[in-house]
Amino acid sequence: MKVSIVGVTGYSGLELLRYLRQHPLVEVVSIHSHSMNKKSIDEVYPHLQQLITLPLEKIDPEEIMKKSDLVFFATPSGISKELAKSFVEAEFPVIDLSGDFRLKELGAYETWYGSSAAPMHLIQKFDYGLAEYREVPHSKWITNPGCYATAAELSLAPLLKEGKLSLDSIVIDAKSGISGAGKGLSQTTHFSETHDNMTLYKMNSHQHIPEIVQQLKKWAPALTAVQFSTSLIPVTRGIFLTAYAKLTQPISDEELVQLYQAHFEHNTFIRVQEVGHYPVLKQVIGSNYCDIGLAYNTQTNMVTIVTVIDNLGKGAAGQAIQNLNIFAGFDERCGLDQLPIYP
Repeated sequence: MKVSIVGVTGYSGLELLRYLRQHPLVEVVSIHSHSMNKKSIDEVYPHLQQLITLPLEKIDPEEIMKKSDLVFFATPSGISKELAKSFVEAEFPVIDLSGDFRLKELGAYETWYGSSAAPMHLIQKFDYGLAEYREVPHSKWITNPGCYATAAELSLAPLLKEGKLSLDSIVIDAKSGISGAGKGLSQTTHFSETHDNMTLYKMNSHQHIPEIVQQLKKWAPALTAVQFSTSLIPVTRGIFLTAYAKLTQPISDEELVQLYQAHFEHNTFIRVQEVGHYPVLKQVIGSNYCDIGLAYNTQTNMVTIVTVIDNLGKGAAGQAIQNLNIFAGFDERCGLDQLPIYP
């Protein structure tokens, strides 16, 4: 399969390149950048010298569709909603890593992203790409979940699907490395602000909140809201998410772990930790894995779920390639079987 990447100079675009270079069934035939075209990628990023020498091309939908079988959009939110229209109208496959096609409720995008949404008939065409729960696996148009949303939804899915949570008790505390903010410069991501520091941001207003609720309601329609907070931590990449909720009935730690192990038994990239073990960021960095640890407190009737992913891997490029594999009928592990980077 031949693919093109639009927005390749961003962190997620670069991560797509890194994974796809090892994919046995996919060839990257063109890469595109609005701001840096007419250069080669190794001029912009010297770490790619002698590895990838493709030129950075302007974004021309007709030329992309002539060369490729599918296009990835690794652009910031607000851009792909304009660019994707030509591809969708031509029945050409798209995997979008931005938030432009995730929210299905009329007016939700405007409320949470602060700009006009794509036309609703285009949004409705896109299958939500939480890879382990794809509703339309062979859809030509896939909207990749957000990084926080991926971790939150995978954390809670088994208990919600089994009806074991009190739906008004869900609290999610998520912490991300700085790369989650993208390449754009700002005071909040400046080295002197983030080093040796931790900052809570977008309190009760993060754009992944409606996305998370939208997906959780598919498993528990009576759910109305979750308490969700996000913080920046002084690491380059990774999400460390802790979710808390009350159970409808007591459960032992052993039963809890067994429930998750059974639920994810056939999901290659979900690794449930043994009783009493909880994941750390470094065991997933540079990979498409999602590692989950669990505990139940008999005194408070609260379950604690600890989940780690690489925000650029399972939270972005890795999951996008997993979705490509599902769409194309490839083994889900194709191009994604690298060892995590440790230490």
